Parts: sequence; C-alpha cells; structure tokens
Amino acid sequence: MTQSIPLTMTAVEITQPGGPEVLVPAQRPVPQAGPGEVLVKVAAAGVNRPDVLQRGGNYPPPPGASDIPGLEMAGTIVALGERAAGWQIGDRVTALVTGGGYAAYCTAPAAQCLPIPKGLSMTEAAALPETFFTVWSNVFDRLQLGAGEAFLVHGGSSGIGTTAIQLARAFSARVFATAGSAEKCQACVDLGAERAINYRSEDFVAITKEATEGKGLDVVLDMVGGDYIQRNIKALAPDGRLGYIAFLGGSKNEIDLLPVMLKRLTITGSTLRARSVDFKAAIAERLREKVWPLIEAGKVRPVMAQTFSLGQAAKAHALMESSSHIGKIVLEVGDA
Repeated sequence: MTQSIPLTMTAVEITQPGGPEVLVPAQRPVPQAGPGEVLVKVAAAGVNRPDVLQRGGNYPPPPGASDIPGLEMAGTIVALGERAAGWQIGDRVTALVTGGGYAAYCTAPAAQCLPIPKGLSMTEAAALPETFFTVWSNVFDRLQLGAGEAFLVHGGSSGIGTTAIQLARAFSARVFATAGSAEKCQACVDLGAERAINYRSEDFVAITKEATEGKGLDVVLDMVGGDYIQRNIKALAPDGRLGYIAFLGGSKNEIDLLPVMLKRLTITGSTLRARSVDFKAAIAERLREKVWPLIEAGKVRPVMAQTFSLGQAAKAHALMESSSHIGKIVLEVGDA
C-alpha cells in the first residue's frame, strides 16, 4: 500500500569526517519500506550528540543502517512494508531510527513508531524518541529508579537531562542535576530538580550528601565519564546504581574498587542504536503506556532549544557542540 511518492529526495550527507561544514544537502533515492517497516514523510528530525560523533567519524552506523545522520524524526506514514502491523497510511508518528532522519523521507520499524502525543506539534514530537527511549531504558529499566529514591543526572540542561529530570520527578523520585551555568541550573530547577549544582563552582558530592543527610544518591545517570566516575562512586549510597550512556570527559580513568565492594554498588552502561528492533519495541510499548499519558496531560514535555531548516544542519551541529543550548535542537524538514 502506497501513495504518490517521488523517486528522489533531499537529504543531508556527511561528505567526509570533520566539522559541521561537512554536512551538505544532496539528492538521494527515496528509501523503500522493507518487511515490518513504514515509510515516513519527515516533518522534523531531532539533533543529538551521537549525530555529532558520527559526523566526526567516531560513531559509524550499525550494519544495514542508513549513512544519513538522524536517529529520531516525526512525520506522516506514506507507505507500509509487508507485515507493518498497527499503522495506516496517513498516521502521524514519531519514531526512533538507526539513521536516516535528516531527510525528506525515512523508513522506520513499525514497532519503533509512536503516535504524536495530543497537544504536540510535529517539531516537538521529533524531539522525543532518542532521549525518552534512552532515559526510560537506562533510568527505569536498567537502574530501576523507584519512588522516593535520590537521583542525580549530569548534564541536566541537555536533551537527556531535561527528559530525565521530568520523568524522574513524575515518578516521585528526588531529583538532582548538574549544569554549567546559573541559567542552566535554574532551568533544571524549573523542570523539577530539587537542587541544581553548578559543576564549575560547586561540589556535587558534598551537596548531594548533605541533601540526603549523609546517605548519598540511589541512582546516578552520567554522560561525562572521565574523572567523574570516582566522584560518582563516592556520592552513591549503599546499594546505589551508576549508569553510563556517554563519556564526554573521556572513557578511561583509574578507579578505587573498594567502595564499590563495601557499598555493594552496581555500575552499568549501555548504547541503544545497535540494539534489536524487539528490544526497542518493548521500550516503545512502555513509553506509550506509562509516559505518553503524562505528555498528553502536560506533566512532561520536550524542552525545545532551537529549530533550524534541514539545509541548516551544519548550524544546528555547531550549536550542539557549543553546549550553550538548553534542551533539544530540531531540524524542520517539511510541514511541521
């Protein structure tokens, strides 16, 4: 089942590994929906740190994935592959993909699509999948954050951070965050953090210890790595859990394992892009059941930093790398 679809489309290519300037609009064939997939006419696509890593040659697409960057998008389904259950042509969806989002058309596994939440624009919906899938998978599935527990997210003003703050608070955790300026710290507090810690001038270990009456944190979500790992271990309470999803400060550091043993800590990490469709489909179902109602009720929303046109992808990446933004950066592709 299809509707009228052009043979070619505009997409953003990575011409060679390098800076933002290597992102160049080009003409590509429109992809075809394979078994279990849908073809989406893209209205908007989210910009994420993994896109920047891919552009620099440090995060290659998994086998079979599109070389076009973009791990999330929103738009309208225009074709259905065989066995693409649950959707119809004309449905408005947002989807997590392994690549291809920076384009006028993009295929997605039907099981990784979610309906556009009521009250959100296509542009806002395109800002959901990458961060919401990542936060739910790590904070709630792997790290098992529970009501009343003390949770710290580093990089609280990022797309991941603003999502983690809101979801942790919505599920009744005590929320702390680190950020790099007074403005960013205030944004974290406005989203529901009990305390936001300026990492340039404050010690998150001392502040969270004091706030928890010496017990420490139950869960830490870190995307910094580097020398944060030993400080995270020090900040954790007995039976605390530490999860890694990135390492902007480096992937290697020497640590003392004694407190890990004495406090019975769990240290884990994950990446999402190369996981199976079934794995991501299970997360999509949990988001649809537990989180989409919160979004539609206005209790959780994507925090939007700035939008750019598809042809301005280089400017969007330059903003991402500046780290001056708060929330999500989105490319508007079509009728958003």
